[in-house]
Formats: sequence, structure tokens, C-alpha cells
Amino acid sequence: MATAKAACSGPIHRRSFLEAGSLAMGGLSLGNLLRLRAEAADKKQPVKDTSVILIWLQGGPSHLETYDLKPEAPIDYRGECRPIETNVPGISVCEHLPEHAKVADKFTLIRSISHGFANHAGGAGRFLSGYNPLRPLDPLAQFPCLGPVVSKMLEGHRDPAMPRYVASATNVYGGGSASLGAAYLPFVVSADPNDPKFAVNNLSLSGALKDRLDDRRTLLDAFDGVRRDVDRSGVMSAVDKYNQEAVNLLTSDRAKEAFDLSKEDSKLRDKYGRHKWGQRALLARRLVEAGSSFVTMQMQNPGIAGGIGNWDIHAVNGHLFEDTRARLPVFDRAVATLIEDIYDRGLDDKVMVIVSGEFGRTPRINPQKGTRSGVVQPGRDHYPAAMSVLVAGGGMRTGQIIGSTTSKGERPLDRQLDPNDLLATVYRHLGINYREVVPDNSGRPIPLIPHGTPIAELL
Repeated sequence: MATAKAACSGPIHRRSFLEAGSLAMGGLSLGNLLRLRAEAADKKQPVKDTSVILIWLQGGPSHLETYDLKPEAPIDYRGECRPIETNVPGISVCEHLPEHAKVADKFTLIRSISHGFANHAGGAGRFLSGYNPLRPLDPLAQFPCLGPVVSKMLEGHRDPAMPRYVASATNVYGGGSASLGAAYLPFVVSADPNDPKFAVNNLSLSGALKDRLDDRRTLLDAFDGVRRDVDRSGVMSAVDKYNQEAVNLLTSDRAKEAFDLSKEDSKLRDKYGRHKWGQRALLARRLVEAGSSFVTMQMQNPGIAGGIGNWDIHAVNGHLFEDTRARLPVFDRAVATLIEDIYDRGLDDKVMVIVSGEFGRTPRINPQKGTRSGVVQPGRDHYPAAMSVLVAGGGMRTGQIIGSTTSKGERPLDRQLDPNDLLATVYRHLGINYREVVPDNSGRPIPLIPHGTPIAELL
């Protein structure tokens, strides 16, 4: 738990993480990327037509201000927020999540997950890989994390017209592909989907096609331009099958449609929220519906007035309750609409939604002088011993709460779960054997997760 007087550096603003929408990782072209993936493919494993959306709340949301309020706890634990009832008797959420309350029958709250890493990198690496990080402060995971694992394990089983793994940043802070290598990093879409000029820039092609794309065109112009060049020049016959697959991805009507948010009804776009969080959630739905297997959309700064950043609300970083009142309505609208939309479109068996960060926040409020405000204000520090996770869709049982925490939200009281149990549930949904082995950084074979079993209450 952090108690320093200086602002926590948090999980963002690290130059080692480039949020450029690019597949040109260190000069790696899309063709080479696909070649590396194909070399490692195991095409014998049957895979279900399923997908996952991970809404990642980088910085660590407070369970006590979102999904596990403690109105009977002392004031220095419960804070200012109050619970409200939902459309499922016995399930309550924060008063600033009224849209969640309307769709509680479509999600499950897991209140009893915990682990032991209280810094951002270590917490994310532990949560997403299932392994204790060897270097908890390293911004890159030392073990393969969820998204890259899915990309590798589903290789050769999905339509190449859609990228298997899409994310709004190259890596979650503390996450990554580790020993799997750069071939399994995501197709990155970092631009703001709410921007009228939204584009996926710097799509990399090899050989004669590489210079034919103008990096600054919109995504749709890029698709159309490549198709015209290919048709005129006949260059397709000159490239190997991996580069053909790369071109197929870029010229795919399905991919073109999936990234084109203008195809959506304006009223639905409004319902998600005309901000980065809302439109990223909508884009995630479009991508999995079109055939992507795993989509990670980070919800940090939503791109609206008010200075909302990530979820790392120590007192030195901000006023916990002022931030909550500004942040949660934006978050509420985006997440609740995503859940409702998935069910309305009949995707609730196919698509599993997970909403989580790397840990919870300290049950006891820790007032300190704010770095910007200069006055003493409330905040909560890092806390991995208790956290809440929302899951929806995936053909799972919903409208329930799994586990509980003690009266002050300090630790699991019953049904204590490990992040690995959630990972095992995700892999099961995707048809991936979570006991499958991959090499670690030393080349030693290790299982995808060292322990854990699917959460029975969800199945």
C-alpha cells in the first residue's frame, strides 16, 4: 500500500509503452508478423466460436466505490457513496451506477478475488498471467498474459480476415507476451473512436505494398487504396502466402465494416456515450461480432472535460469522491450499454465480457494533501487482498454475486478465489486447454496457468 507524499507514478505515462496504432513493432511488418504466428500454430486443436472483451480499468478501481459497498462500516471505511438496489433482489451497486442497476440480471459480480501484488505492474502481471512476477516493478510481464496467449492458442483456427487479438494499447501496463514474443502482441487501435477523424494509422505491409499506404489516411481509405493498388498491379502474385494473408486482412470487407463506427445507429452511439470509453466499448462489440477472438479496451482518460485519468486515486492524485462522482457516470453508461447490446444482439453465448483492474483499493480511507489541490483530501491506496470483478455473457449464469468480503471490505470472507480461477474460466469459454504448455523465458515448458479451475457458479 502506497503512503508516499508524492503522487504515485501510476500505470501510465511510461515512454516504454507506445500507444501508436501500429503493427510495425521494431520494423516487424504485418507479413512477418503473420509468418511468425503461422510457424507456431497448432491447427489440430478444436476451438469454439467464442470471444472475450476485457474492459481494463488500469490503475485499480475501488471495490468500495463500485461493486462492494459497505454502508454499515465506520465512516473512514465506507466513505460517501451509498449502494442502490438493482433489478435483481439482493444485488446492490454504487449509487453512481444506475445503468448497471438496470442490467444486473445480465452480469455476475465476483467479490472475493485476491492476490498478493500491490504495485501496478506486478498486480497486472499476476492477474493476467496467473504467475507471480519475478520482477514486480517490471512494466513488461515475465510470463505470457491473457491476450497474447489467446492469440497464440487460436492461431490457425479463426478467419484471417479479422485480427484475433485487438487492443487499445500494445500492452496493459505489467502485461505482455513475454516468451511468446512480439508475434502475439495485439493489433493496436489507440486512436479515439469518438474522434470524427478516427483512423487506425501505420498499418504495415511488406515489400512492394509497404509504401502504397498513406499512414495518415483514415482506415477506410487505407482499405480501399490497398485494394485498388493490388487489383491494378497484380502484385498479389509476387508475394508469399503470408503477405497475401496480410493483404487479405487489410482489404477484408469484414474488417473494413468492423472498424467503421459510422455504420452504427447514432442513437446507439449516443447511448454508449460520445466519449473514448463509450466508443471503445462499441468498437469492441463490433470487432468480436465480426470475428476477433480477444479485445482489450483500456478505460483510462475518457477524453472528456474534468481531468479524469486512470483509476489510481490516491489522495495525492485526486479527491476520491469528487473523482468517483465524475468518473462513474461515464463508466456506467459505457459498460451497461455494452452488456445490454451484447444480449440484444444475441451474442451473449458467444461473447464473454470481463470488467476489472489489477487490484482493489485500501478499505480504510487514507487522507493526504493533494499534489495539485494543496489541501488534505480523501483517497485509497493499492490493495490486492480484495477486489471485485464483473463478468457477463459467455453463456454463463448471471444475476448473482459470487463470494463476499468482510464487513470492512478487507479480505474475502467466503468463496475466496484466485485470478487463476477467472483465467481458467476464460480459457474454457474460448475452448483453450488451460493446462497446455508454453515456454517460459528460459525455454522451460510451463502450463498456461500453474493452478486454478473454472468458477463453478458461472458454468
